Amino acid sequence: MVEKSRDVPPSLQPKSGDIGFDLDRALESIVTVQSTIPSDAFTAQILGTERAGSGVVIGESGLVLTIGYLVTEAETVWLRGASGPPVPGHPLATDQETGFALVQALGALNLPALAFGSARAASVGDPVVMIGGGGGRRQSVRARIVAKQEFSGYWEYHLDEAIFTAPAHPLWGGAGLIGADGELLGIGSLHVQQQNERGQREDVNMIVPIDLLPPVMNDLLTFGRANRPARPWLGVYSAESGGRIVIADVSEDGPASAAGLRAGDIIASVRDSSVETLSEFYREIWRCGPAGTEIPIEIVRDKRSLWVRVKSADRASFLKKPRLH
Repeated sequence: MVEKSRDVPPSLQPKSGDIGFDLDRALESIVTVQSTIPSDAFTAQILGTERAGSGVVIGESGLVLTIGYLVTEAETVWLRGASGPPVPGHPLATDQETGFALVQALGALNLPALAFGSARAASVGDPVVMIGGGGGRRQSVRARIVAKQEFSGYWEYHLDEAIFTAPAHPLWGGAGLIGADGELLGIGSLHVQQQNERGQREDVNMIVPIDLLPPVMNDLLTFGRANRPARPWLGVYSAESGGRIVIADVSEDGPASAAGLRAGDIIASVRDSSVETLSEFYREIWRCGPAGTEIPIEIVRDKRSLWVRVKSADRASFLKKPRLH
């Protein structure tokens, strides 16, 4: 999943007179992140073996914050500012719950760190700037926050409140969302479509709020992951369809596959609770206990109801660990 570098249309690029902070300094804090992943890695088939996106310098020592899928199972990582040579990086940590990842530059980036803002204090309608790495103003989008609401991803991922911005940035992965005061509000994760107030579908970016990082920051730097029990993971890719949750696919070697779940199965309930949305599905799974807990799930297959018990796992245990070169 390599995002092709391309310039943002001039009409969407920010102009210094339109914003209230030092845009040039903020641009210096954004880097390009490129990684290579072994072909036998767990995520290689889905996410690819060559990945590229952006990251934000958040520490003067060259600590970079990015989105996790760019560096998950990475064998090599390279960081590059708008000028200067590329610098190797080491993926320090990935947090499965938030989606954040930290990369430490192994050489001198000599780039300023961007201060954290408050995503919680940001409001719908606020002006923001979304900055991708490598292209300066040419890869920056002047946007607005169009929604703050929960988000559930098909890969067993959920945020109680994500930020959504429009117009969408074409190089969203790991891009920095900058508030009107020049501080970091979040990290770009996805390009999705939402229905606006006029009932029209529009392209938007989903942003992981920066407020989720400070509570786990010390753990990530110390242990390489948040120091909390891992959530139970099933290895299913699911979608909502007509008030039902349908399994679109299962990880080949994951717990769901081992228990006999397969594409096309409809999730009816978890334990004694019926579920109709992805958020309900995930919350019920996570309420069952930590990774390793056996999860009783009622499914509908060929119009027949049956119960399956899935021995959950820690998702991280399936992933290759980074090696320090």
